[in-house]
Amino acid sequence: MAERLATWVWVGAAALASVAGIVNVVGFLGFQQQAVTHLTGNTSLLGAALVGGDVDTAIGLAAMLAAFVAGAMLSGLIVQDSTLRLGRRYGVALTIESLMLLAAIPLFRQQHLAGPILAATACGLQNAMATTYSGALVRTSHVSGMFTDLGIMLGHALRGLPMARRRLALCSLVISFFFIGGVVGALLFARIGYAALYLPAALTGCTGLGYFAYRQLTPRDPGLL
Repeated sequence: MAERLATWVWVGAAALASVAGIVNVVGFLGFQQQAVTHLTGNTSLLGAALVGGDVDTAIGLAAMLAAFVAGAMLSGLIVQDSTLRLGRRYGVALTIESLMLLAAIPLFRQQHLAGPILAATACGLQNAMATTYSGALVRTSHVSGMFTDLGIMLGHALRGLPMARRRLALCSLVISFFFIGGVVGALLFARIGYAALYLPAALTGCTGLGYFAYRQLTPRDPGLL
């Protein structure tokens, strides 16, 4: 499947992975000091908070998890199916994500829980959309799956089995840009605080506009990915 993904999917995967990297590191460095996209860790923290009787933390973590799922549900409503094809729906989803990130900035500054909740919703929307348009090959809000796939392919290579080089390149691309996004997000947060989120908001907005332009300039071919 990775061999069939068009150039615009690879570019989008890199851009969205960097977006998630920035948003996640801002969540870590922000007032809650919690990841926005790392649901595995947040689920574990929720269990620990419940056992420890920390009701406020438990409520916040549960809200973050629910927000991510709500964002994924919104993507399902917008994108609707798992068929990769040109259309307006991906641009709509990206535009909504951009607006959510913009709205989250003043809420983060006020240390209001709605800030990270909006950011988590935006990331859930993004990850579900990327998963849909790539046939579950691209997951842009977290890299655990990508690292797992990378390890599997390296293991195959050690056994002398054929290695899917484009799949390897795709995993490396997403991991690299998620890391780069984290570095950029940390640098920006140290200098301008929550205004660092303007960058991922701009990236998603520009990616959405770029997608619209690509769609207008590209013939509709059912076999074109």
